[in-house]
Amino acid sequence: MFNTVRLVVSCLMVAGKLLILTASSPALANDIHDPKFFNYQSGGFSNQLADLSFGWFKTLNNEQTIAYNQAMTHALLYADNGQAVNWYNNNASGMAVPSATWPSGNGYCRRLYVQAIAHGVEKTMKATACFNEADNRWTWYN
Repeated sequence: MFNTVRLVVSCLMVAGKLLILTASSPALANDIHDPKFFNYQSGGFSNQLADLSFGWFKTLNNEQTIAYNQAMTHALLYADNGQAVNWYNNNASGMAVPSATWPSGNGYCRRLYVQAIAHGVEKTMKATACFNEADNRWTWYN
């Protein structure tokens, strides 16, 4: 009986740790278009699970998302390299800064650094966007 309970608890702990590692991986946690604002803190299993469960859904609301995207768009289209475009909306803020621009095939690419602060958590992300003049479209690369 004791061994069965121990096995179940061990399996749950492994599953929980895998879930935390998956959710906190840079590929998922730093999505430039939909940043998540959970803050992993060490502690007991139940605390870790609560941080992940409730924090995973901490995202920007609609108005904050609009301000965030407008800052990224303005930085991408109009800002000089190194010029920060700041945004603020309802207790969330951040900036988008283009750091480099270079020619690419039928257009050009820009490296963008983005910072967003919401729910008491700061996220710093970077991505490259390339403009193709042939089809008049931007493509994002992490």
